[in-house]
Amino acid sequence: MEHGWQRLMALTGGKKFIITKIYIPEDDISIEGSFQVPAFAELSMEDQLFIAAFVKTHGSIKQMESIFNISYPTVKNRLNQIASRLELFDVSVQVSNPVSSILDRLEQGAMSVAQAIEEIK
Repeated sequence: MEHGWQRLMALTGGKKFIITKIYIPEDDISIEGSFQVPAFAELSMEDQLFIAAFVKTHGSIKQMESIFNISYPTVKNRLNQIASRLELFDVSVQVSNPVSSILDRLEQGAMSVAQAIEEIK
């Protein structure tokens, strides 16, 4: 079953669009104006499904590898590509705690649990 966003994306050929009228049938109210589509709605359906799976797996790259049958670097690259297309806000993240890096290497299988614990200490 095709959803409304899918139909809109198909009709617009993937081009950006602006919604100019909203109708609430329950209250028989029409609102006209210029409404931008949410950033996630502008992603392809494949990218939306990828993000949905990422959220459902609580960000587990291991599970993403398994679900999509792709490698760790491919998951990371795909997430980076999607993130670059989302203009939600501009953030510069400075990681002063290397724990995140250690957990990434552990998840990649580049180190053992014992090594990770030792580095975290």
